[in-house]
Amino acid sequence: MRFFNIIFIFSFLGVITYAQKPEIKYINTAITVDGKIDEAVWNQVEKNTNFYNYLPTDIGLAKNQTSVKMFHNQEYLFVSAVYYDTTEKTQISTLKRDTSIFLSDAFVMILDTQNQEQNGYFFAVNSLGNQTDGLVGRDSEGYNLSFSWNAVWQSATFLNGKQKQYEIAIPLKFLNYNTENNTFGIQFYVRDIKNNSWTILKNVKRNYANLDLRFTEKFQVENLPNKSPSRFAFIPSITTNYQKDVGNSTEKTSFIPSLDMQYNLTSSLKLDATINPDFSQIDVDQQVTNLTRFSIFFPERRNFFLENSDLFANLGIYGANPFYSRRIGGDNNIQFGLKLSGNIAQKTRIGVLNVQTSEKSNVASQNYGVVVAEQQLNKNFTSTGYIINRQETNNFSFAEDYNRVTGLNLNYRSDDNKWIGLLNYSKSFSDGVFGNNHFYNAGIWYNKRGLNWNTSIIKLGENYITDVGFTPRLYNYDAINDVVVREGYLQTSSGIEYEKFYEKSKTLNSVRYLNYGVNNYFDESGRLIQSQNFLNSAVFFKDLSAVYYVVNYDYVDLKYGFDALGNGNAITPGIYNFGILKLGYNSANNQKFRYRFNIQKGTYYGGERTTAGAYLNYQLLPFANLELTYDINKINLNELGEETFHLTRFTGEVFFNNRLNWTTYIQYNTQIYNFNVNSRLQWEYKPLSYIYLVVSDNFNQQLTRQNWGVAFKMNYRFDF
Repeated sequence: MRFFNIIFIFSFLGVITYAQKPEIKYINTAITVDGKIDEAVWNQVEKNTNFYNYLPTDIGLAKNQTSVKMFHNQEYLFVSAVYYDTTEKTQISTLKRDTSIFLSDAFVMILDTQNQEQNGYFFAVNSLGNQTDGLVGRDSEGYNLSFSWNAVWQSATFLNGKQKQYEIAIPLKFLNYNTENNTFGIQFYVRDIKNNSWTILKNVKRNYANLDLRFTEKFQVENLPNKSPSRFAFIPSITTNYQKDVGNSTEKTSFIPSLDMQYNLTSSLKLDATINPDFSQIDVDQQVTNLTRFSIFFPERRNFFLENSDLFANLGIYGANPFYSRRIGGDNNIQFGLKLSGNIAQKTRIGVLNVQTSEKSNVASQNYGVVVAEQQLNKNFTSTGYIINRQETNNFSFAEDYNRVTGLNLNYRSDDNKWIGLLNYSKSFSDGVFGNNHFYNAGIWYNKRGLNWNTSIIKLGENYITDVGFTPRLYNYDAINDVVVREGYLQTSSGIEYEKFYEKSKTLNSVRYLNYGVNNYFDESGRLIQSQNFLNSAVFFKDLSAVYYVVNYDYVDLKYGFDALGNGNAITPGIYNFGILKLGYNSANNQKFRYRFNIQKGTYYGGERTTAGAYLNYQLLPFANLELTYDINKINLNELGEETFHLTRFTGEVFFNNRLNWTTYIQYNTQIYNFNVNSRLQWEYKPLSYIYLVVSDNFNQQLTRQNWGVAFKMNYRFDF
């Protein structure tokens, strides 16, 4: 009898284990997406709950729990979520689409529909129904998030007393999935800005990003359709732009029609096409004060380049990347572009990109081509091979001027998720340039709660030329002789961070006792030409406000003249040692009025440098959001001169509703002698169909108008 009892117990445990296996059921029905969650179908679906704390503590189950349910009908993935708050109040920071939910009450889901931990989708809804979507992609040491990708999906919220209710419907045709692998990796997390907390479904410690695809819960999806419902998107647009050059008394009016198309060849392979695209940005890049000798990286925002963008954008590492899509179309207009990207097998992804530009004045027309193949070798290793080609064209024939880059990458992730490794090798081929044309990198990262460290070695040859890449340190501008010198280098980098958490303290959340990093650069003869040292500590209080210090110390063996002040007086070659101390304070993020400030004092290339910065943000939500940043850099280089660089940026946002907003940017940058005003009225009159009216005005440092313009842009998205 006892034997049969044991058999019964084990059988019962097996039934429980099976019943608790996460699943997304197929149910042939639909719901009204209104946030009320009152359809009978929700009673047939198992709930996912027992959310864990993530911040400000990552210990134990969350006090305020969330219940999430899911099912699909082979056309939509339906999701409902109920957050059991302790108050009826809610707080948000914006009503503009595709804005971070960091400062809002919100529900977030991440979908790794290939379950390969390489890339995924990000969907978020704040408590007043504002949508944010984007792509999660792997980079060299973790994962990053881009808000530039968009999909048409439905969401609604309902504030039911203390319950914050969310309802979502995502068309499966927007998701890249493989019917041979019916497992989706999914993570949910909830942001409650009122108590400054994050709670999460799958337990993740705070030393990992909450969008880390290695920590998703694995859901079995029942009866996925063999082929996703056909997705064909047809997006025509027109842009009319009037520009007046006040200084030269000239004016110009342009009318640009364009067309973008997207088509699902399979559920996991997508084709994007663009004809005569208008890539003029409605948003403006945020200006910075650049006191380095090298150019600054700005992220890609153009939709055509974003689908499966991690395939193309992570072929190298920061500062040595063979493909940087913003190089395309910068000097002349794009005539057309084609891109094929996605999975051709369960563990194989490809990306094929071709873009043709037109001839413009003295800039020849160019053809840009990229082929990338990514193969998941096993659970721990992924390899990526690629070929990049830039070639001058003459009508429909290729000219002799070309630049080609080919390479192979190998990524490693340990089973315990503590170790990440990366190997890169690449070689470039250019017309008339031979030898010393390689790039390699080897890096390793270790991460556990409270401690992480990393080390890497990077080598770029003098002739590693990437016309479509980002390798700023390879090019040295000599301000004395007014020439650019290409010079290879070897870089070694190391860093370590130790942070201790105080769960039982009434005042302290954590203390970052040590954060140290060093970058050493050697020329091709092996001589040390620069050593950058970074040291930081910080104290984080219970409300997550923080006080901190930073010490930056540089050794530079300057080989070429550097006009740091932009006044024509170049710093002469020689050895320089300089450093600066920074003290700062960041207020808590859950207040209507937020602020940060810092002061810095130190030396700079044999002179003195004093710096201060402030950030102010006041939220009049749901009606408006006001933000002001100000930075001042005062540099005295003795006989070479003295300059004070001011950088101010004001952002004013007015929200009429979730679809209509008015944003004004005012930027004043004395380093580039520019005062710019950009005011934009944006109306999303249909999902992902927009009308923009933009007024821009540019002045010099003396506030004399240089040019101004008015632009009108309208697109309409047809989905079939």
